[in-house]
Amino acid sequence: MAQQIARLPRVDAPARGSVISWPLVRRLLGRFGLHLLAIGLGAAIALPLFWALSSSLKQAHEVRQIPPLWFPSAIQWQNYPAVWGSRLFAIWTWNSVYITVIGTVGTVLSSSVGGYAFARFSFPGKRLLFSLTLATMMLPGYVLLIPNYMLFWKLGWLNTYLPLTVPHFFGGAFFIFLFRQFFRTIPIDLDEAARIDGASYPRVFWSIVLPLSGPVFATAAIIESIRQWNSFLFPLIILNAQASFPLALGLRYLRSNVDEAGPKDHLLMAAAIMMAVPVIVIFYVGQRYFVRGIAMTGIKG
Repeated sequence: MAQQIARLPRVDAPARGSVISWPLVRRLLGRFGLHLLAIGLGAAIALPLFWALSSSLKQAHEVRQIPPLWFPSAIQWQNYPAVWGSRLFAIWTWNSVYITVIGTVGTVLSSSVGGYAFARFSFPGKRLLFSLTLATMMLPGYVLLIPNYMLFWKLGWLNTYLPLTVPHFFGGAFFIFLFRQFFRTIPIDLDEAARIDGASYPRVFWSIVLPLSGPVFATAAIIESIRQWNSFLFPLIILNAQASFPLALGLRYLRSNVDEAGPKDHLLMAAAIMMAVPVIVIFYVGQRYFVRGIAMTGIKG
């Protein structure tokens, strides 16, 4: 028996480092491909921003040069002070800040109260009223332009900031839905315990619900502030005086009113970058709360 075993061919064990795990290789290749795709898409999305930033530092004749000049031959930092000191740019910036702050505060406050009512109270017609609120989101904003214009014309609000600020204190359907979904994730036992202790509904909202709702408030504030900052069409039909334009409307005025000195595309790009910086800062500062708020609003249906 020992002799038969000795005659069997000897098979050497494979070296430890020579074993290839093909599932591991496929998984690594798949992750590498996904990362490569993400990098490519990110570069494609960031290309217009890079072109605007590069053009804002060029001389006037370099912006429209063919073939395109990707980098300025000499960086023109003075383009940014020239934009800030040109025409009414500082006033337009202040107008945008005013409209954005008032509109965002009004939307967040009114929508949070409406969302709290739909999440916590029971009253006849609640489902129907909530369905009608969501149904208003199906109407495109362009359909309401002429009716809103006629309404504000009858009220005597044209060429004022009232149409751009007052309606936001009556809530928005999307944000009411957002707050309602988030408030449903907060245990109602906390409300009942506070009510037993004698707290009123406004007190419960202010002392119990509000401190636990930081993510959804940050999410609503970020979305609405970006929308207000970039608002263009509605201010275009409401405002007539140049001094009352927001920044988005002011950039259009700069584009369509080029004086005899020639094209000023480099200054327009600098103005666009200056307008985009606050939006980028707001998003990245509140990115963590934004993602958390969006994720938590879908926990309960």
